[in-house]
Formats: sequence, structure tokens, C-alpha cells
Amino acid sequence: MPASTSGQPQTQPLAVAARAVLLALVAALTLFATRDAAQLWWIALLGVAGLPAVLAPQHRLLTPISRFAEVVVLGLAASQVAADTHLTGVTGGVGASAVLPYLAVPVTVTALSRRFREGAALLAVAAATLVASAAFTRVDGGAQLGQVGYLAVCAQWLILAGLGLYTAGTLQRVMRVRGEGKPQPYAEATRLLTQLRTVARQLPGATLDPGGISEHLLEELRVVAKTDRGAVLSASGGGRLVVLAQIGADRVDWETTLDADSAIADAWASQQPTVSSRSQARSRHSGEVSALIVPLVAGVRTVGLVVIEADTAAAYPPPVVSRVTALTGPAALRLEAALLFDEVRSLATNEERQRLAREIHDGVAQELVMVGYGIDNALATVHEDADETADSLRTLRQEVTRVITELRLSLFELRSEVDRHGGLAAAIAEYARTVGASGGLRVHLSLDESTARLPAATEAELLRIAQEAVTNARKHAGASNLWVTCEVDPPYTRIEVSDDGHGIGDQRPDGHYGLAIMAERAERIRGRLEIRPRRPSGTTVAVVLGSSPRRDKVRGSAAAAEGE
Repeated sequence: MPASTSGQPQTQPLAVAARAVLLALVAALTLFATRDAAQLWWIALLGVAGLPAVLAPQHRLLTPISRFAEVVVLGLAASQVAADTHLTGVTGGVGASAVLPYLAVPVTVTALSRRFREGAALLAVAAATLVASAAFTRVDGGAQLGQVGYLAVCAQWLILAGLGLYTAGTLQRVMRVRGEGKPQPYAEATRLLTQLRTVARQLPGATLDPGGISEHLLEELRVVAKTDRGAVLSASGGGRLVVLAQIGADRVDWETTLDADSAIADAWASQQPTVSSRSQARSRHSGEVSALIVPLVAGVRTVGLVVIEADTAAAYPPPVVSRVTALTGPAALRLEAALLFDEVRSLATNEERQRLAREIHDGVAQELVMVGYGIDNALATVHEDADETADSLRTLRQEVTRVITELRLSLFELRSEVDRHGGLAAAIAEYARTVGASGGLRVHLSLDESTARLPAATEAELLRIAQEAVTNARKHAGASNLWVTCEVDPPYTRIEVSDDGHGIGDQRPDGHYGLAIMAERAERIRGRLEIRPRRPSGTTVAVVLGSSPRRDKVRGSAAAAEGE
């Protein structure tokens, strides 16, 4: 064997273990998703394609061919498994996530072998195969390539594999520079593969949550530095920041303006840790305060800030700052990946909504309008005593008018989004007024929104939940009145929709399906969905994020009274 490959055998046990673990994982996921044992032949084919890379890991020709064969088989398998998925609630091509975790194996092995160009080529071949296979796979009468769920899942796993390639390459470069022992890179690679395996066991996007990553970082910082309160902030556009997570006994109104005269603005601009003797809250804390602001920098881009404060002087000397930055450095890359995935998912969803809106407007809606005109002409030309025919035509005309109204409301819902300047409450209020007017509902609004903003992805999910609740009340509840309450004080938010209809128990099955969709959306943003009867009649649907600051103040006052 060539001497130049003397370092490569160390990657062979890791490659064998990773293939074995992920083959078993994707086999279980595929069987669970499709409930068809015949689909396991794709897993067998993956194992056969990877045999040359396992048996001859140093061969200059067989090993690369084996890895390329793996990603080609994987692309074909993902499309077919997604088309044949029968798991309840898994629709729109999302079933591809059952096999795509295996993409981490060939890509990461190339990175550990320092074949970064080959790894990039593998990602390109995988993407091309996924697109080509989906273009020729028919699902529900159309090409699978048109399913936004399939595209989002494929984009997610391609991004994860790319991050794995980048991370493994970075580890290789760091270890070469520092000259440390060889076991550490493999421990880091094992940790990376373990994280990817964890992602595979959960729903798409469950571990790519900016809020969850931020909360974990704050808990880690509590161990190494005194922290009476802290927060992780990220850019939202327009020179403002949003709070992704915060800790502390009391809620804090953090400074979120980058053009203000504050240590937060200085740290963002300089990309260097900044220590201040002033609190970074808009409402200043009395007494001695130490604040440490550390920018989260991924590459050359600042993706966020960590702010921690202590109610003592000089709480953050240089050794403490060093321990904090040792934790924030790796966290910046994780947060950037989560924010990037949120952005990709949001773009894909918005583009699909616009496409559907155009198709409905230019297709079905126009055809129904023409049918209505035809019915009008038929009514105008009836000269005989065909009363029964005329009544039927009038009934049909009313039905067509109703369908056109439903289509217009669907278009309005698809095109509705949270304006960067208007805010979440304004978007919900506009939708409730429009839908209420079309359905003959009297709408009662109660809006209480602060100037601070939630992350864009969270606002979008909350808007869709509110839209679904309002639509259910109009379509299924038989209500006369609609009460919509919006209380937005980030990170706390409460959106509540109530009606005076006949209650959730008597609604149609599709109304219950809408409730399931709302529950999934609430879980995605770490919120909770509350559904309860309204007295004397009707239903109340509410989604809540965080805890109310008013409730916190009441709890704090009660605790103080008990102490006295």
C-alpha cells in the first residue's frame, strides 16, 4: 500500500461503525414510514454499494466509485420512499427523511480522509440525483419535484451533510496546527456523527431550533461565569435584534437597537467581547452591575450576541471572558446552521404559497367565474315556464358564488404574511377582519404588542395558527361573534381566538384536522396549544409562548409577601 495513505486506516473503524449504525437506523425509519418490507431492498442496495469502500478503504479507484454509488442509490431511494410513505401525517415528500440521514456517512468519511473536493462532488451528485429522481416520480398525478415538503427535507439534509464536511475539515486543520494527539479528531468526528444520528431520530428541523440552541448555551455559561440574567440575541433586519432566549429571575427589556450608544452595539461592530459596568437593559438596574457581551461570529459574519450580567462589580475578569468565549465560539456555528435552516424553510414555504396562489387565481378561479357568467346567460334566455330549471340554476349560481368566495379567502391566506414594520398583531387583525366580513361574523379585537419583535420564523408560525383558528370558526362553528386577542411581549406571546358557535365537539372532521396542524405548528416553535369550551357556547383556541411578565411579577410579589 502506498505510504501516502498511512494515516487513512484509522478512519476505517469509524466508517464501518457509522455505516452499520446508520444502515440499521434508516432501515428502521423506512420500515416505520412505509410499512412495506419490500422497501428495505433499497437499504440492502446501499449496503452493497458501500462494500468496496469498507473492504478496500485505500483503493484509489474502487473507494471513490463506491461512495458515488452510495449517494446515487441514496437519491433514488429517497424519492421512492417519499412517494410510497403511508405514515399518518407524513405528506408532501417528507418521508424522504427516513433514508437521507445516511448521506452523512460517505460525505464525512471523505472529510476525515482529507478529500474535501470529493466530498463537495458527492453533495453535488446527491443533489442532482434527488432532483432528477423527483422529476420522474409521479405522486398524486404530479411530479414529486413540485412538493415543497420533499424539497425542504432534501435541502435540510444536504445542508447538514455540508456542515459535517465543513466541520470535519475544520477539525483536521485545527489538529494540524496545534499538533495535538490523534485520538481527539476521531472523538470529535464521533460526536458529530452522534449528533447527526440524533437528528435522524427526530422530526425534520427538531434539533435545528435557534431558541433551543440559545437556551442550552445560556445554561452552559451559567456553569463557568456568574450569571444573574442573560440573553442570546440575533439580527432581525432593520438594525434591530430579537431575543432568542433569556434566563434570570425576572424578565429583562434588553437593548435591541444596534445604532444606540451601548456595549451591545460596540460588540456587534467590533466582533470582540466587551465588558461594561452598565446594564444592557432599557430599564437600568440599580446598584453595581457587571455586563459581558460576546459576539457570536461564524467565519466573518456576526450571527448573534450573548449578554450575561451579574449584580456585582468586576464579575468578568479576563480568565472568565476566556472561558465564556471558549463556549460561544462553537455555539456560533450551531446557531448559524439553525438560522440558515429556518431561512431556507421559510423561503421554500413562501415561494410555494405564491406559486399556489398564482395557480388558483389563473386556473380554477377564472374557470368558475366563466361558469357563473354562463349560468347568468342561461337564466336570461329562459322564456318558457321552466320554474324548476330556473330554481336549480339559481341554486347552482349561489354555490358557484360561494366557491369563488372560498377561493378568494384561500388566496388571501396564502399571500398573508407578517410585515416587518406592521407586526404580528396587525397581520392577525387584518386577516380576522377580512374573514369575518366575508363570513358575516362580528369581530372583536384586543391587541397589545410591544415594539420588540419575535424571530421571523416564529411570527410566521403564529400567524398560520391564528389563521387556522379563525378559518375553523368561520367554516365549522356556526358562530356569530369572533373574539381575537393578541398579547405580544417577546419572548412571551399569547394569541387567542374565541367564537360563540356550537363547540368543537360538533364540528366536521376537517376542523379536527386543522387543530392537529395547529398543534404541530405550536410544538415546532416550543409553544403550547390550548383548546377549551367557551361559556355559554363556543370554543377558545389559544397558543402561548413563554410565561407572562405580568404573571411573573405577581408570583414575585407573592413570594416577597411570604418572606415578610
